[in-house]
Amino acid sequence: MKKPKGLRQQDYEALSDLRYALRQFMDFSASAAQSEGVPAQQHQALLAIKGNKDGEPMTVGMLAERLIIAPHTATELVGRLIDGNLAERRTDPDDRRRQTVHLTKKAEELLVRLSEVHLAEIREMAPKLIVLLAELEKTGSKTGRTS
Repeated sequence: MKKPKGLRQQDYEALSDLRYALRQFMDFSASAAQSEGVPAQQHQALLAIKGNKDGEPMTVGMLAERLIIAPHTATELVGRLIDGNLAERRTDPDDRRRQTVHLTKKAEELLVRLSEVHLAEIREMAPKLIVLLAELEKTGSKTGRTS
């Protein structure tokens, strides 16, 4: 495969460093969730449900889109959340054909603990990420590429 014109060693280094930092965060996140007794994907689902725009109720389809997973996988994931007493399904009063997913009190408490440690980790990582992103922006402007 031919190297695209304009890419320099610094571009590859900046991309590699950014990917490494993101993987470090994902590893931290998975470990934090596991220490609370939930798999990383369940934590991601809880956060997606809680963080849905304007507090709008989450559907399984919306959850699938948000987590970038197949709808049947989201259905299975919601089933595991329900089995773990972390979520419940409710019929939408405006459209009785539609089911929405809501967090239980247990999930809300779990999510507070996980979100606090995640925000602390992000705040610690932020200066490094800002430097990495600035480097990528700088290398992009030197090669005529913009974001």
